[in-house]
Amino acid sequence: MIWTYFCPMKTSRFTQNLHPKAILLIYALIIISCFLPFVSPGIALLTGIVLSILGIQLKNSKKYTSWLLKISIVLMGFGMSLTQVINASKSGFQETALSVIFVMVSGYILTKILKVETNTGLLISSGTAICGGSAIAAVSPLIKAKNYQISFALIVVFILNAIALLLFPWIGHHFHMSQETFGKWAAIAIHDTSSVVGAGAVYGAKALEIATTVKLIRALWIIPLSLVISFFQKEKGPIKLPWFILFFVISIAIAYYFPQEKNLFTQLSLLGKKGMVIALFFIGANISFSEIKQAGFKSFVLGILLWFLIGLSSFLMLA
Repeated sequence: MIWTYFCPMKTSRFTQNLHPKAILLIYALIIISCFLPFVSPGIALLTGIVLSILGIQLKNSKKYTSWLLKISIVLMGFGMSLTQVINASKSGFQETALSVIFVMVSGYILTKILKVETNTGLLISSGTAICGGSAIAAVSPLIKAKNYQISFALIVVFILNAIALLLFPWIGHHFHMSQETFGKWAAIAIHDTSSVVGAGAVYGAKALEIATTVKLIRALWIIPLSLVISFFQKEKGPIKLPWFILFFVISIAIAYYFPQEKNLFTQLSLLGKKGMVIALFFIGANISFSEIKQAGFKSFVLGILLWFLIGLSSFLMLA
């Protein structure tokens, strides 16, 4: 098995004997590099996975990852426009609502049929239904997902994002889709915001505008989804409201009511995005390949099936 081959226990004596200070230095350099513009979330996650394969892991880093994810989401709210959010809600809401509900219900059913781990299935479904890595990051602390579950869900989403970025514009041109139709389709059927924007930009200026607007509506579903998931966690203990989602909304409102601080809010939003990149690096670095084997091939099948279902259904709905 490939996971057995890449298991950290197979690493060289050199990596096993690295001094803790050397490991700390490696992590520090990588964290600093995460602030560079060309280091994407995907690259950060892959870098962390490589360190995990080599057995280079920083002790006690797992407990900081969840907090880093939550704080990053709150900071990213400062970069969203409340006016744009309100305007966006006037168009594309019905299509987005139907797609989110359809994917979450389909994901639940397929998770049971394929016998995929509940947390892994929920993360993949959330990432497919809403906005890829951001939705996975928001949901994971609510369900106390393990690092390998988060990593596997992110890997599935990132791979399908890369394929969509190349495939969707070709399909749109092949079927002679209008700029408006393609923009809506890309926003509904592609997971991550960056890939939605990329596909829209390739197709045309109007497609880019529509895709970005509808994608904003889709991203806001993180809030009600998080509240619903928190409610259904009550059997595991007292209901814990996702405070970071509340602060996420507050940060959007603050940015709107204090426009004179736009430069500050832009920097805070950028810091949140970079914090997300660093968090993904830690998630990758803390992955256990002996655990990720538990996710199995069926989890990939789940991700592919959900992506195919939302892509085909939204295409037929909009065509």
